[in-house]
Amino acid sequence: MTYAAGRVIHDADSHTMETGDWLAPYLDADLLTSLGALYGDPESGSRILSIIDSSKARKADPAADAEARANIISGAKGWAGYGAFDTEERVKALDWLGFGSQLVFPTFGLGLVRRARDQDTLYKAAYALNCAQADFCAADPRLVFVAFIPLDDPARALELLGSAIERGAGAVLVPANAPGGERSPGHPDYDPFWSALVENDIPFTLHIGPGTMTQPKAFHNNGRARSPDLHGGGENLRFADYTCLWYAPQIFLTAMIYDGVFERFPKLRGAVVESGAGWVPDFLRQLDYAYRSFKRTDPYLQELTMKPSEYIRRAVKFTPFPDEDVGLMIRDAGPDLFMFSSDYPHPEGTRDPLGKFERTMEGIDEDARDQFFRRNYEQLLNMPGQPATLAAA
Repeated sequence: MTYAAGRVIHDADSHTMETGDWLAPYLDADLLTSLGALYGDPESGSRILSIIDSSKARKADPAADAEARANIISGAKGWAGYGAFDTEERVKALDWLGFGSQLVFPTFGLGLVRRARDQDTLYKAAYALNCAQADFCAADPRLVFVAFIPLDDPARALELLGSAIERGAGAVLVPANAPGGERSPGHPDYDPFWSALVENDIPFTLHIGPGTMTQPKAFHNNGRARSPDLHGGGENLRFADYTCLWYAPQIFLTAMIYDGVFERFPKLRGAVVESGAGWVPDFLRQLDYAYRSFKRTDPYLQELTMKPSEYIRRAVKFTPFPDEDVGLMIRDAGPDLFMFSSDYPHPEGTRDPLGKFERTMEGIDEDARDQFFRRNYEQLLNMPGQPATLAAA
């Protein structure tokens, strides 16, 4: 019996846990040196490398391998997770999990790319990261390669998108901030990029990390030592940062509506991943309230042919955190917006995301549950529909 227990489930958020040499085969040696070691801090770097070495060693130890496979979802996570960086293990992990497919995002490789101090280095590093991610995902069609595309330079972003599509990208990750700190993502300069996504039937995603807004640094000066990161997970996240997670996606999506991107490209699709989703129902209400308040005097709002919330419902999906009440969200905003995600192998995904989501769904009918676990994801990726349950688990 798989973890999915016969139900068809797609996973809208999973990750690689990159090793120190992850980009080396794809990046010029001088750039690799200038960007620095992936795990540069001596203390934490030594601990991480030790975990990676132990995880590699279990491939030659049948007992250790069997123990890891027996506790895939509830056991060790991070670099110690089964299939965290080893493709062969990841395929076996998917066999046990039973997910129909999963989007695969990078983790610490993004941090290395963002160390780039100029655009040449930025796009070369992003290209190398995409090559590494594509090769990891090539072993199994269930692993959906998510390419990272910085939008700082519109022409280079389009070129990088083309190379990612050639390598089989099934989705792209774009930062949720103003590209290059200079333009809205709704600027006409980006129309060729959004058009290319539509033409190639690929969705964009926003994800915690690139472009995430956190508590302003001045608020850290509170006379106390800073609190630790959330159990050493994939992202550096603390209490006050968590409450800011949805600011950047809201600003980004508002621009996509107000600047007419969703109007010009009605087939454009996207998702907000690992940024929570409890905020979504009220965000839709606030969008429509602002539309009603300002439409009479704002010519750009007058050009829209739908209410702002209708663009979101047509184009965008969201992944709740496992400890959020997805049943409440569905009852409040409808079943068409939300998707299951495990965040595997990050510990933030918890030891039983499926169980946690299901425990909030009392009174939610089977059709709405199937939308959450399967159909909304399939709509995002424009996949052929499948039966709600597998013929044999």
